[in-house]
Amino acid sequence: MLTIAYPWLLALLPLPLAVWRFAPPRREAATGLRVPFLGRLAEATGQTPTAGAVVRSRGWLGGAGLVAAWACVVVALARPQWLDPPVTRTIPVRDILVAVDLSGSMETKDFTDAVGKTVNRLTAVREVLDGFLARRTGDRVGLIVFGNAAFVQAPFTQDLDVCRELLAGMRVRMAGPKTALGDAIGLAVTVFDRADVPEKVLLVLTDGNDTGSLVPPQNAAEVAKDKGVVIHAVAVGDPKAAGEEKLDEEALKRVAATTGGTYSFAGNRAALEEVSRRLDALPTAEAKTVSHRPRRDLFHWPLAAGLLISFVPALAALRPHRGRG
Repeated sequence: MLTIAYPWLLALLPLPLAVWRFAPPRREAATGLRVPFLGRLAEATGQTPTAGAVVRSRGWLGGAGLVAAWACVVVALARPQWLDPPVTRTIPVRDILVAVDLSGSMETKDFTDAVGKTVNRLTAVREVLDGFLARRTGDRVGLIVFGNAAFVQAPFTQDLDVCRELLAGMRVRMAGPKTALGDAIGLAVTVFDRADVPEKVLLVLTDGNDTGSLVPPQNAAEVAKDKGVVIHAVAVGDPKAAGEEKLDEEALKRVAATTGGTYSFAGNRAALEEVSRRLDALPTAEAKTVSHRPRRDLFHWPLAAGLLISFVPALAALRPHRGRG
């Protein structure tokens, strides 16, 4: 398809007509031929000399050549382009919503970091999730944190560097000391409803049982199932703990099974990284993305034509011209 990058420049096309109509003729003084016997010569020829100027006429060929050359230059400046069909590519993508538990029990130091130093659970989860996000290509990721309540940390985005920065800024008890797992699932369903995503995958990382949700986790899982949300639950707590820090594995298994997801227990960093690698193999959805539409500049064609046409006035000037005085 032919298009013009700067169509407003075409308004310069009638400029030569305006110059011809309103600009005064160019005056050029020249020394005339002095003839001492001009009077006798005029009498012999029967003519009467008068004072005045000679106006040279270019002729229609020279004028048309100048106008055509100007038109070619203006069209070249307007930058005509040929648009090729859009180049599309199909890439596999995932839309993953990650929910991270920030309850007080996540500060328990029973994990190790990448160099073997003992760290709390949240630090280990952050490091493993950071590597998980770094391996994403074309995926969209959203972040939810939950404690006493659930909050959207980041909506779905392909700017995973921002997600990694937000992840690095998470702290224990940032959302309260309790574990509102059911509310986190309910908030995730709302986020998915507001986003146009083909595959609804929720990754939940928690180390405790639900202690503060308005909606029980199982009921929230039923709603998620009806909405097509698949929940993959990852437990990082201690099944032998008591009270609020006790890990309710049975509840997490039921939540995952209800939605057709998976349950994984990560009792140490190695197990947590293994779960992360398994998540890399989650099914993907093919999405067509338009990368660009190639443009080919064509300005050199009218520019070359204008250069050739510009020789026409010069050739016309070589022809004998008429003068009037």
